[in-house]
Amino acid sequence: MTHRIVTPDTPTDADRDAILAPLRAYNAAHAPATQHLPVALVVTDEQGETIGGLWGKTGYDWLFVEYLVVPDALRGQGVGTELMQQAEAIARDRGCIGVWLDTFDFQARGFYEKLGYTVFGTIADHPIGGARHFLMKRLSD
Repeated sequence: MTHRIVTPDTPTDADRDAILAPLRAYNAAHAPATQHLPVALVVTDEQGETIGGLWGKTGYDWLFVEYLVVPDALRGQGVGTELMQQAEAIARDRGCIGVWLDTFDFQARGFYEKLGYTVFGTIADHPIGGARHFLMKRLSD
Protein backbone atom coordinates (compact mmCIF):
# COMPACT_ATOMS: atom_id res chain seq x y z
CA MET A 1 0.00 0.00 0.00
CA THR A 2 1.37 3.40 -0.93
CA HIS A 3 0.39 6.66 0.65
CA ARG A 4 0.93 10.42 0.58
CA ILE A 5 0.53 12.95 3.35
CA VAL A 6 -1.01 16.22 2.21
CA THR A 7 -1.84 19.42 4.06
CA PRO A 8 -5.03 21.01 2.72
CA ASP A 9 -4.97 24.81 2.64
CA THR A 10 -8.55 24.89 3.88
CA PRO A 11 -9.51 21.62 5.61
CA THR A 12 -13.21 20.80 5.28
CA ASP A 13 -15.79 18.94 7.33
CA ALA A 14 -15.53 16.20 4.68
CA ASP A 15 -11.78 15.88 5.43
CA ARG A 16 -12.56 15.57 9.14
CA ASP A 17 -15.29 12.99 8.52
CA ALA A 18 -12.99 10.93 6.28
CA ILE A 19 -10.27 10.94 8.95
CA LEU A 20 -12.76 9.94 11.65
CA ALA A 21 -14.49 7.16 9.70
CA PRO A 22 -11.89 4.42 10.38
CA LEU A 23 -11.56 5.51 14.02
CA ARG A 24 -15.32 5.31 14.52
CA ALA A 25 -15.36 1.85 12.92
CA TYR A 26 -12.50 0.70 15.18
CA ASN A 27 -14.21 2.10 18.29
CA ALA A 28 -17.51 0.44 17.36
CA ALA A 29 -15.74 -2.91 17.11
CA HIS A 30 -13.80 -2.58 20.38
CA ALA A 31 -15.74 -0.38 22.81
CA PRO A 32 -19.23 -0.52 24.26
CA ALA A 33 -21.91 1.03 22.10
CA THR A 34 -22.54 4.70 22.82
CA GLN A 35 -24.32 7.69 21.44
CA HIS A 36 -22.64 11.07 21.48
CA LEU A 37 -25.46 13.48 22.25
CA PRO A 38 -25.05 17.25 22.41
CA VAL A 39 -25.73 19.26 25.55
CA ALA A 40 -26.55 22.93 25.04
CA LEU A 41 -27.66 25.42 27.68
CA VAL A 42 -28.12 28.88 26.22
CA VAL A 43 -28.05 32.17 28.14
CA THR A 44 -30.01 34.92 26.39
CA ASP A 45 -30.45 38.64 26.91
CA GLU A 46 -33.72 40.61 27.06
CA GLN A 47 -33.96 40.53 23.25
CA GLY A 48 -33.53 36.77 23.11
CA GLU A 49 -29.99 36.98 21.71
CA THR A 50 -27.53 34.33 22.82
CA ILE A 51 -24.89 35.90 25.06
CA GLY A 52 -23.32 32.81 26.64
CA GLY A 53 -24.02 29.32 27.83
CA LEU A 54 -22.63 25.81 28.00
CA TRP A 55 -21.84 23.44 25.13
CA GLY A 56 -20.81 19.83 25.49
CA LYS A 57 -21.67 16.24 24.71
CA THR A 58 -22.38 13.00 26.49
CA GLY A 59 -20.84 9.72 25.40
CA TYR A 60 -19.23 6.66 26.97
CA ASP A 61 -21.02 7.43 30.25
CA TRP A 62 -19.42 10.87 30.72
CA LEU A 63 -20.31 14.47 29.91
CA PHE A 64 -17.55 16.51 28.28
CA VAL A 65 -18.05 20.26 28.75
CA GLU A 66 -16.39 21.84 25.75
CA TYR A 67 -17.37 25.47 26.38
CA LEU A 68 -18.74 27.43 29.33
CA VAL A 69 -19.23 31.14 28.69
CA VAL A 70 -20.66 33.58 31.21
CA PRO A 71 -20.73 37.20 30.00
CA ASP A 72 -18.75 39.64 32.14
CA ALA A 73 -21.94 41.46 33.19
CA LEU A 74 -23.35 38.24 34.70
CA ARG A 75 -20.24 36.94 36.48
CA GLY A 76 -20.48 36.54 40.23
CA GLN A 77 -24.25 36.10 40.09
CA GLY A 78 -24.36 32.29 40.12
CA VAL A 79 -24.99 31.89 36.37
CA GLY A 80 -21.94 29.66 35.83
CA THR A 81 -22.88 27.49 38.80
CA GLU A 82 -26.44 27.20 37.51
CA LEU A 83 -25.22 26.19 34.06
CA MET A 84 -22.91 23.53 35.50
CA GLN A 85 -25.62 22.19 37.82
CA GLN A 86 -28.09 21.92 34.95
CA ALA A 87 -25.49 20.20 32.78
CA GLU A 88 -24.73 17.73 35.59
CA ALA A 89 -28.47 17.02 35.92
CA ILE A 90 -28.68 16.29 32.19
CA ALA A 91 -25.65 14.01 32.50
CA ARG A 92 -27.28 12.12 35.39
CA ASP A 93 -30.53 11.79 33.41
CA ARG A 94 -28.51 10.26 30.58
CA GLY A 95 -26.86 7.77 32.92
CA CYS A 96 -23.46 9.44 33.03
CA ILE A 97 -21.13 8.74 35.91
CA GLY A 98 -19.04 11.89 35.59
CA VAL A 99 -18.16 15.16 33.92
CA TRP A 100 -14.82 16.28 32.51
CA LEU A 101 -13.55 19.52 31.02
CA ASP A 102 -10.45 21.59 30.51
CA THR A 103 -9.51 25.16 31.35
CA PHE A 104 -6.47 27.41 31.16
CA ASP A 105 -4.71 29.15 34.07
CA PHE A 106 -6.23 32.45 32.97
CA GLN A 107 -9.76 31.02 32.93
CA ALA A 108 -11.77 29.26 35.63
CA ARG A 109 -9.85 26.48 37.40
CA GLY A 110 -10.80 27.80 40.86
CA PHE A 111 -14.46 28.05 39.87
CA TYR A 112 -14.58 24.40 38.86
CA GLU A 113 -12.70 23.28 41.97
CA LYS A 114 -15.32 25.08 44.14
CA LEU A 115 -17.93 22.93 42.37
CA GLY A 116 -16.09 19.73 43.35
CA TYR A 117 -13.95 19.18 40.26
CA THR A 118 -10.40 17.88 40.66
CA VAL A 119 -7.42 18.20 38.35
CA PHE A 120 -6.41 14.92 36.71
CA GLY A 121 -3.86 16.35 34.31
CA THR A 122 -1.98 19.50 33.41
CA ILE A 123 -0.03 20.61 30.36
CA ALA A 124 2.62 23.09 31.46
CA ASP A 125 3.55 25.93 29.09
CA HIS A 126 0.25 25.77 27.24
CA PRO A 127 0.37 28.64 26.46
CA ILE A 128 4.03 29.33 27.29
CA GLY A 129 4.23 30.57 30.86
CA GLY A 130 0.78 29.23 31.67
CA ALA A 131 -0.93 25.86 31.87
CA ARG A 132 -3.97 23.96 30.65
CA HIS A 133 -5.75 21.90 33.28
CA PHE A 134 -8.04 18.90 32.83
CA LEU A 135 -10.63 18.44 35.56
CA MET A 136 -13.23 15.81 36.38
CA LYS A 137 -16.03 15.17 38.79
CA ARG A 138 -17.75 11.87 39.47
CA LEU A 139 -21.50 12.24 39.83
CA SER A 140 -23.19 10.66 42.83
CA ASP A 141 -26.84 9.77 43.19
